[in-house]
This record gives sequence, structure tokens and C-alpha cells, in this order.
Amino acid sequence: MTRRGLLAPMLGAFAAACSPLSLLNGLGPRDSGARRVAQGLRYGDDPRQTMDVFAPTTTANAPRPVLVFFYGGGWDSGSREVYGWAAQALASRGFVVFVPDYRIVPEVHFPAFIEDAAAATAAAGRLAPDHAGDPARLGVLGHSAGAHLAMMIALDRRYMAAVEAPTLIRAAAGLAGPYDFLPFDVPASINAFGRVPDPTLTQPVSFVRADAPPLWLGHGTADTIVHAEDTTILCDRMRAIGGRCEAKLYPGLSHEDLIATFSPLFRRKASVLEDVTGFFHRELG
Repeated sequence: MTRRGLLAPMLGAFAAACSPLSLLNGLGPRDSGARRVAQGLRYGDDPRQTMDVFAPTTTANAPRPVLVFFYGGGWDSGSREVYGWAAQALASRGFVVFVPDYRIVPEVHFPAFIEDAAAATAAAGRLAPDHAGDPARLGVLGHSAGAHLAMMIALDRRYMAAVEAPTLIRAAAGLAGPYDFLPFDVPASINAFGRVPDPTLTQPVSFVRADAPPLWLGHGTADTIVHAEDTTILCDRMRAIGGRCEAKLYPGLSHEDLIATFSPLFRRKASVLEDVTGFFHRELG
């Protein structure tokens, strides 16, 4: 079986295998200087269309830049409640951070979870001023399947246009994301994307454009779930058509390592958190 064929079931397996990440939320140390300031804010009628907000505890002289963080889980699992530690790490670097849940397989299929990502991002823009955030300086990011969501709404204009916020996203980042994973030849990918008449519409690489928001892509060289070539392919194609993209490969890091380094417990393994937040501070001002 090809690397593409292996991708989808491995993403599903990762969702179950990486459950120790949830221990970081309940038992691991957290960054000081930030906290959850809102919980269960609705951006739609479905029970999963809710989000939490994290923000710095200090008072700022001006509204802060805003990030919307999408967790991974193979498009069929995951919960915002498991990733409070990651959102708090981002918030401690000076951002107002929204962490949405989104509808998942088998209740929905593509493009419903992408539509949820766009709706949550638009809602974050509307709600940001309530939490001292600046909607004019908003970025999106995600890990694994969450990186796929972030790249799809940043690159395919239709999603943010549909929620009447076509220029809201000013920068986007992806951690260990799948961006070029055709064909769909295993149950997990078929269940999520197999009903689409044109499969290329599910792939972020199909929507590279010169006028896209600037991208930052990170990947571990030891990632056997989503290989690092997905990051290099997307970044190379963005640059080839005149778009802006930064890519960084982290030697020896696995798929789960990339997000685990957001935790103080594992931060010495690599500078992922500093690199991605540095990118957003540069681009969002």
C-alpha cells in the first residue's frame, strides 16, 4: 500500500494512540500568565459547534492579536477540552485564542467540518473584541487534521466567503498537516471524503494562490503518520506561484511530538511554540 493509502487509517489510529496528550490537559504543568476566559460559546446550533477562549491575564494597552486553533483527530474524533494546555501556551505568548469543536465523521462528511472551521473563525472575529482581541489581526492554525482545516479555510476562498468574512484570515499555520493525500483507498478517508465528486476539492494543495495569507508549516522528520513531504509540497507550490510560505522541519520529532512541545514538559525538545508564535507576531503585528 502506498504512503497515501496508509495516511487515513493511521490518522484514526493516532487519535486513539495519542490519548496521553489528554493527560497534559489534566495533569501536566501549564504556562502562567494566561487562562480560560470563556467556555462553550456557540457558533452554531449543533452541540459540537462550541468553543472556548483563552487570553493573557495581564491588561494590554491595545487589543491583542487573535488565533483560532483547530485540534487534530483524523476528522472523526477530538475535543476542545483536551487541548486547553496548548491554547493556554499560545495565549501566554500574547494572543487571544479560540479553540472550537467541530462536527466529525460519521455524523457528517466533507465539507461539513471545513464549513464549521470557517463558521467558528468568523464567530471568533465577531467575539474577539469581547475578550480584548483585535479581529483585524486574526490567524488560524491547527495540528494534523486540524492543520488540514486551517489550510482549507485559508486557501479555498469559498469557505470564508460563505460566512461573509472573506478577508478575515491574515495568516495561517499548520503543524504536521495532511495537504496532499490522494487517493482515498481506505475506509477512514473514504468515510470522510469519498462522497465528493471531485476529490481534488478536498486537498489544500489544489488552492495555492499568490494572494493567499502567508503560511507557516512545521513538520517532524520522524513523522510516520503524515510524512513531512506534505509540508514541503504545499510550501513549494505556494512559492512557485508567488505566494508566501515558511517551512521548518524538526529533526527526530514524531507526529505527536510536534504538538506535545507546546507543553512545558516537552518544550526543550524543539522550538515549535516559539517558531509558530513568532511567525504570528510578525504577520499580525
